[in-house]
Amino acid sequence: MTDKLGAAMERYRALESELALPGLYREPDKMARLLREQKELAPIARAVDAIEAARRRAGEAAELLSHPELGELAQEEQNAARADIERLTAQLQELLLPRDPADEKNVILEIRGGTGGEEAALFASALCRMYTMYAERMRWKTEYLAQNITELGGVKEAIMLISGKGAYSRLKYEGGVHRVQRVPETESSGRVHTSAATVAVLPEAEDVDVELDMGELLIETCRSSGAGGQHVNKTESAVRVVHKPTGMVVECQDERSQHKNKERALKILRSRLLEKARTESVAERAGQRRSMVGSGDRSERVRTYNFPQGRLTDHRVNLTLYRLDTVMDGALDEIIAALASADSAQRLADAH
Repeated sequence: MTDKLGAAMERYRALESELALPGLYREPDKMARLLREQKELAPIARAVDAIEAARRRAGEAAELLSHPELGELAQEEQNAARADIERLTAQLQELLLPRDPADEKNVILEIRGGTGGEEAALFASALCRMYTMYAERMRWKTEYLAQNITELGGVKEAIMLISGKGAYSRLKYEGGVHRVQRVPETESSGRVHTSAATVAVLPEAEDVDVELDMGELLIETCRSSGAGGQHVNKTESAVRVVHKPTGMVVECQDERSQHKNKERALKILRSRLLEKARTESVAERAGQRRSMVGSGDRSERVRTYNFPQGRLTDHRVNLTLYRLDTVMDGALDEIIAALASADSAQRLADAH
């Protein structure tokens, strides 16, 4: 950490010198690049300055500890300064941790009904609503790229694009199997059933992230299935894309335009390939998407939603909340904050 801090501060001072050079305004691209880099390092520099100021306060207070009249106040000031040093040092350590380059990307969210038949599909639909409402709270934009809806309005599969600042950095903790315990709408005897839905969170891939070789793709068109009136019987607008090297298959049929369906299918494929490359690039993350999605079995879960008790439990951080209704309306901040804090603590432990 000391080496990283020294390098960061040395670079920050070098940037200050470069940005002060006369005539830099004649190179707007270079100036913009330097300003972006300085902005990224500025929180580290501010934390260092704040720690130094707190140390000065502690030192000044130490000189007055033996003063007959000011000693008690000096002790309070020294304690406060030491607390600030501890808090700011922890903050600085977190700032020095390597950032996930995908954190600022948009999100491809894949939600599928798992074990539990129609009830699992209905719960998957409720999860879609929950994430849509959370996106609204965050002022993010949501767009469905593909949906497979059941006759009762459940979701066999839904793939949505969530666009907004820091979307992936917050939603990346949502991946896994989500288990629900409730009395299904279709249950006449009032018995509580357990079912599950799976959530996979992928950073949206841009063209520069993943270059597709069209020769490695098998692209098929067919008539859309499901609701849609006479149109679906006349136009082959549905698109199925197979990535031959990996066997990945993406199907899109929501749009009436074959071109739009193909565009959406390729967007989803790029994101899946990007996540595959990311998980393979780091050994400890190998297979992350497989463990994230799992089989959809009731026993594999990261979170349980118990409707009779109004209780939500996230098993990764042992967090239990008794306000399930508000969570299902998109109030995910407390849960995500707990998961992000646990992730930071683990990364700090791994760094030492």
